[in-house]
Amino acid sequence: MRMTLDSICKVGFGVEIGTLSPDLPFNSFAQAFDLANIIVTLRFIDPFWRVKRFLNLGSEALLDQSIKVVDQFTYGMIHKRKAEIELAQSTDTKNKKEQIKHDILSRFIELGEEQDNNFSDDKSLRDVVLNFVIAGRDTTATTLSWFTYMIMTHPSVADKIYIELKNFEEERAKEEGLQLVSYDVNDLKSFEDRIEQFASLLNYDSLGKLVYLHSCITETLRLYPAVPQDPKGILEDDVLPDGTKIKAGGMVTYVPYSMGRMEYNWGPDAASFRPERWFKDGGFQNVSPFKFTAFQAGPRICLGKDSAYLQMKMTLAILCRFYKFELVQNHPVKYRMMTLLSMAHGLRVHVSRLM
Repeated sequence: MRMTLDSICKVGFGVEIGTLSPDLPFNSFAQAFDLANIIVTLRFIDPFWRVKRFLNLGSEALLDQSIKVVDQFTYGMIHKRKAEIELAQSTDTKNKKEQIKHDILSRFIELGEEQDNNFSDDKSLRDVVLNFVIAGRDTTATTLSWFTYMIMTHPSVADKIYIELKNFEEERAKEEGLQLVSYDVNDLKSFEDRIEQFASLLNYDSLGKLVYLHSCITETLRLYPAVPQDPKGILEDDVLPDGTKIKAGGMVTYVPYSMGRMEYNWGPDAASFRPERWFKDGGFQNVSPFKFTAFQAGPRICLGKDSAYLQMKMTLAILCRFYKFELVQNHPVKYRMMTLLSMAHGLRVHVSRLM
């Protein structure tokens, strides 16, 4: 999650927070954000949470403290960016626009300067920041963890990914007219140079060639969707396609975790991790988003779907090309009670370098 948090803060908000620095510094925002997520989820099964909130006791007191830490981080980011924009706008130069950062937060701040806009106050901007953090950090990090677990427990799949990446590397080097850097897994300098060269071969178009890797990510999301269940509030009385009547003020929940494992949808091997199910006539075959619901469907389909795939494929291409992962013996892999399908004890692995 450190990597995805750094990524979304850089791309979304133009801020380097450095949680993935070599010394792995403590980050109060990340801890408070996770704690708030857990406590809010537990409200579904805690009948006394309103009493706790009124009295400011127990988990609700912790939630209040966590929200203050989260607010301090987000409002600080917003105020800093507003100050930078005001400074750039007050500068009497021809390149004002070049001085203003073009990250997502800056765009929303500029949008808020227009009349009749919903992003003119800091609270609305805070909600935008947190929405992007939830969408860009937790979901992607969770999927990367489950993907790593899947390839560790299915070594034949890991081998196929490695072969695809080796072939991809050679083909891209030929296209670019590059001589691949020779390296020794025991020589850190040459090893890092080769990784850097490989990373330079990755771009939006070239990543589209990694069809097997794409199918493995999709198969992971089928079995371990980042959002395992998704409740929707009912605004008006309605009737579902099967004739079920629903009333305003109620709630309807669909469960991607269960839907991804239904034999009715996926056949008798629905519970098995089999990336080949996504192939047809030698190429990747999409299915209806109403069947594969990891990214929702219809008007509510995830706007960050393509961005998430891009980030995951780029990250996993580097990891699976140069590293082998083995699960630490007796390490428990279980779910954690949260809105997302995260791992209760993280994922402890042994890592070795690959040629």
